[in-house]
Amino acid sequence: MSGWNTAKRFWKSAAVAETEEGFAVELDARPLKTPAKTPVVVPTRALAEAIAAEWDAQGEQIDPMSMPVTRCANSALDKVAQQHAEVADMLAEYGGTDLLCYRADSPEALVQRQAEAWDPVLDWAAETYGARLKPVAGVMFQGQDADALESLRLKVHEMDNFELAAFHDLVCLSGSLVLGFAAVSDFAPIDELWSLSRIDESWQEEQWGEDEEAQEQAEIKKTAFKNAYLFNRLRKQ
Repeated sequence: MSGWNTAKRFWKSAAVAETEEGFAVELDARPLKTPAKTPVVVPTRALAEAIAAEWDAQGEQIDPMSMPVTRCANSALDKVAQQHAEVADMLAEYGGTDLLCYRADSPEALVQRQAEAWDPVLDWAAETYGARLKPVAGVMFQGQDADALESLRLKVHEMDNFELAAFHDLVCLSGSLVLGFAAVSDFAPIDELWSLSRIDESWQEEQWGEDEEAQEQAEIKKTAFKNAYLFNRLRKQ
């Protein structure tokens, strides 16, 4: 959508049309296309309506940053669809160094906070996917069980292009493959899952105070995390 940064509105209204492939978005009865000229056809009406609403909400100047659902659909159609296996493998690799597995060795209060917050999610992943990831103390790399990692990798590869596009943001923004799975599975409210990814940062803020610039960046990431979650919810409706 980079080419639209300076583009002006050229349509009056956006609408959804059902097709054999899914649900298309049209601008004044013309098919909406991605930056790579792929027709925007998505799997559910709810997702198509959300994209159409973003285009209807535009002012005289197109603002791509105000269209997170459109941008994620573009990623699914232009990027993930062209390299699904590569994207899935890249995300699956997060399991080997998952945020939830790397624990502090001190102070004891932080060690306990991490265990109380993260152990239930690891337990859920073990029960749900047959993949037991083990927590380790310190920052030195320690390998995880190969069978557990393979189980998670296969689950990532099962995702369609649209789910994988959302999953990409959920995993990369949180730093956790397990939290990504928890988000697409509605294991807990999305705000709670984001907070779980910020245990270490919250601890540091309690000790040393908040950094305004860091807080602003965290809010941007949180919004993107929630947008990815919303995209996946729309994909399933």
